[in-house]
Amino acid sequence: MGMWEIYEHRRLNRILPKLPEDVLKRYEKWKDIVRISGQPGLRAIKGFHDEALEGEWTGYRSSRLGQQYRVIYQISAHEVVVYVLDLTAHDYRRK
Repeated sequence: MGMWEIYEHRRLNRILPKLPEDVLKRYEKWKDIVRISGQPGLRAIKGFHDEALEGEWTGYRSSRLGQQYRVIYQISAHEVVVYVLDLTAHDYRRK
């Protein structure tokens, strides 16, 4: 199998410049792994805590890029493509 393609949603052009440098580096590493071995490569690295999402995000997956940042993506079943939808900080503390 060849390399995986990664397509980033245009909103990432606004999001990426605002992210902490360590999160950006981890995102670049995440993309390298996806390009070479796709989602199975992510599952092999426990630190990414790659998982399928549920509810309104059914059909999407999430990988951890640090304590609070997640990359949300979708895999195309018909081609070797990963669509990155968002890179977001989640606040998991109860209000």
